[in-house]
Amino acid sequence: MADRIRLLPEVVANQIAAGEVVNRPASVVKEMMENAIDAGARRVQVNFRDGGKDLIQIVDDGCGMSPIDARMAFDRHATSKIASVEDIYALSTFGFRGEALASIAAVAQVELRTRQEGDEVGTCTEINGGQFASQTPVMCPVGSQFFVRNLFYNVPARRRFLDKSTVSATQIRTEFQRVALCNPQIAFELYSNDAPLSMLPATSLAGRIVDVVGRHMKQNLLEVEADTSIARVEGFIGRPAAAKRQHNPEYFFVNGRFFRSTYLAGAILKAYEKLIPENCKPSYFLYLTVDPSRVDVNVHPQKTEVKFADEEEVWQIVNAAVRETLAKTGAVPPMDFDRDGGVEIPVLERGAVYAEPRAMSDENYNPFREEYIDPSAPDPNEDFTGFDVPGRTCGTVASDVAVPTSGYGRVRSGASGSYGGRFAEPDGFETAGGFTLPESGETFEEFISGGVVQPESELEFIPSGEDAEQQLPDMEPQAGFSDPLPLAGGYLAATLNGRLVVADVRRARERVLYEEYLRMLSNGSSASQQLLFPERLVLSDEEYALLEENAVDVAALGFDIDLLEEDTVEVKGVPAELPAEGLDQMLYDLLQALSLPLSAGDVRREKIAATMARAAARGHLPMLTREEAAVLLERLAETGNISFSPSGKTILAEISAEDIRTRLG
Repeated sequence: MADRIRLLPEVVANQIAAGEVVNRPASVVKEMMENAIDAGARRVQVNFRDGGKDLIQIVDDGCGMSPIDARMAFDRHATSKIASVEDIYALSTFGFRGEALASIAAVAQVELRTRQEGDEVGTCTEINGGQFASQTPVMCPVGSQFFVRNLFYNVPARRRFLDKSTVSATQIRTEFQRVALCNPQIAFELYSNDAPLSMLPATSLAGRIVDVVGRHMKQNLLEVEADTSIARVEGFIGRPAAAKRQHNPEYFFVNGRFFRSTYLAGAILKAYEKLIPENCKPSYFLYLTVDPSRVDVNVHPQKTEVKFADEEEVWQIVNAAVRETLAKTGAVPPMDFDRDGGVEIPVLERGAVYAEPRAMSDENYNPFREEYIDPSAPDPNEDFTGFDVPGRTCGTVASDVAVPTSGYGRVRSGASGSYGGRFAEPDGFETAGGFTLPESGETFEEFISGGVVQPESELEFIPSGEDAEQQLPDMEPQAGFSDPLPLAGGYLAATLNGRLVVADVRRARERVLYEEYLRMLSNGSSASQQLLFPERLVLSDEEYALLEENAVDVAALGFDIDLLEEDTVEVKGVPAELPAEGLDQMLYDLLQALSLPLSAGDVRREKIAATMARAAARGHLPMLTREEAAVLLERLAETGNISFSPSGKTILAEISAEDIRTRLG
């Protein structure tokens, strides 16, 4: 029988490998950017067309390659990163297997232009579907330029199942951001269809996070830093108050490489336990530095999974580092390391035998011994004879006692004796059980109070024969402002129901606009002002989807927004009261409010209205005229809430006559 086992052709083997290494355009971007960083680039440019299917272009200013290296780089398992199997466990580079370029070239048309420093001319190498096409001299700058065209052109089945362009663009942007977050010291540029999407200059780690995620992250970042013999942890985490249910940036890096780990994510969630709602997650950007021999990055061809030799210890280190940072903010009580007077707790060791302390008790303890008895306490063996009141005697009432026949009354019960029964007319008493008649001219109230006249009660006495009426407090009349006087600094003075008050103009406008935006969200009517020059904004994939989902509510507020491709929107109109400056920040705040679930109902509408009112009231306020001040105060009075803005800040301050007298001396 003939032999049936044979070696696959190299082109077929490379195409099979491409299925693992290069499964979408974003994988190409990731591999080529990491190669550029390994080449020592200080600036990396990425451009793609049609979601990466038509073209992916990577330009760097790294060390470049010689003509021979440029040709060999496309051979499978050709690499400059490692030389022996031991090098795999001491990696300091991103790439090392020599599969990426061979896999990419097997399913695309690739052109490489490269030149080393010191060479007069560079070289242009072309590979089509894994087959060498040509290599010619060419003029080009120092570094490398890769052009990957018609991805999966020779694998039609794979090309048909690629994601649509908008999804691929989002995936490319995600991989671009991960690599950029790993290397803040390198400048990165991202272009879509030759139009700039993201320009990231070289900066600090915190600056890179703000540039990638957005300016809103700057005030929510808390620095994390911990150094141990096993691992070093540094980076930033988000404040507990900024935790969200979804769309939170969550990044782990080890030795400069992005990876995913639900296990270590649990360490962070454990540190935030009871600080955030159960259905929310915090933001984090944590960078781990571990001995390369103690971490395996060769678990998966895409290198997004890693294995730690000291997995449990790394979990503890991450958890402790995050807790320490949260403790500095006051969110978690810090540990007390003062050992004076502390209890020494031994560390649990396996195999060690620990003896439990023996329970001890005082067998001679008797709470009824003489030294425990208060000498001033009454003798429990003697009968109670009443309280000692000078000039009279009192005892236990065992029969009916006189009570006024009109009205209601009751004598309170004491700790050692009780009083009860029915009272007759106040000028005569039936006595029993030790009571004596009142002295001449002494009223019943003076008798029971021991001669001390009690102050009259302010409560109204309701006779038993009349129907009870509910007494309502005096209600303040509806707010009526008069005599408005604009003041410098964004304030105005007026009289409110005869009292002198000073109002904060910005907060008053915020309250008025808040009520108007609530009405707009309810009835769908709005006034919009068109921008002279429409403004284009690039959103994240999640923000774009959120805006698309809530397009009706956004239009109800007065926005005129066109949703373009590639997560880009064009703002052509804004609400009439809204200033055009700071539009990007205001739109982001609005999207945060829109992220609340529809089931939240009124809370969601109130959050949206408050966000819009705060943005509209922000900015420079010109000096109001008396007429404008009168209109503002009239609209404020109509809201029914003249005291506080939607942000909870005081709108009015009263100036009393005492305040004026104090100031004038």
